[in-house]
Amino acid sequence: MKIDRLIGILSILLQEEKTTAPELAERFEVSRRTINRDIEDLCKAGIPIKTVQGAGGGISIMDGYCMDRTILTSKDMQMILAGLRSLDSVSGSRYYGQLMEKLQTGSSEFISGRDSMLIDLSSWYKGSLAPKIEVIQSAIENRRLLEFRYYAPSGESSRTIEPYYLVFKWASWYVWGWCEAREDYRLFKLNRMDRVAETEKDFVCRNAPMPNLSNEKIFPGGIKVKALFSPDMKWRLVEEFGPHCFTEADDGKLLFTADYTDMDNLVTWLMTFGAKAEVLEPIEARDIIRRNAEQTLKIYMED
Repeated sequence: MKIDRLIGILSILLQEEKTTAPELAERFEVSRRTINRDIEDLCKAGIPIKTVQGAGGGISIMDGYCMDRTILTSKDMQMILAGLRSLDSVSGSRYYGQLMEKLQTGSSEFISGRDSMLIDLSSWYKGSLAPKIEVIQSAIENRRLLEFRYYAPSGESSRTIEPYYLVFKWASWYVWGWCEAREDYRLFKLNRMDRVAETEKDFVCRNAPMPNLSNEKIFPGGIKVKALFSPDMKWRLVEEFGPHCFTEADDGKLLFTADYTDMDNLVTWLMTFGAKAEVLEPIEARDIIRRNAEQTLKIYMED
């Protein structure tokens, strides 16, 4: 839409010292003639835009111009504040709270009614999570190596990484960086990290790729699972795998089918259901669960 393009052009001009009509035309996928008309419309709206022809020329906004906050609607302000509140829920400082206060000052006419969206990114670990996020943010901004103790299913180890991104995904926080031990990019879960510290060692920033956060990349399949669940476990299956992960049998039991990435995680997950789940495939998982149950029974029978 034209109004979206005009706001986009204005945003670019406010952020960049200078641009050109061909650059804007390519970015918004329109003709140079359309961009020229858009610039005229912005000028008519009172935006002090200047254009310079020839080599070294371009389009820019006159120095000292500030965008009127009224370009944001009430809904825009609500969404901005909702996003800032979500970040404030895991912040170890007052930065986001102070930023919200700045936005709200003098903007009461644009913030009407009560909040309609509340987001808390801290889960149940805010006490330990916020300090880690603060340290990691500082290391990313200062381009300094990050050290920590990491606890993984394969064991615990000391890691040193070049941190590049803080990531919130799958209801958990992660840090993405170049791991010195693995000589590759890795994703580390914050809840498995301990003794997180920013070092005094600087690093030269690599051309780090964005982490591939697709389920297929992080949770590759490979283990075909079939299991029967009691009907009262439907809510868990829907919550964890969606409503299409099972079919209902005539006796009411739920036949669950899925691809799983790791045998240990699969067995651990199935055992959380106790007697309300029976694994049919793979046979290896069935055997492991039976042995675990026998060992558990033995411990309690000794009393």
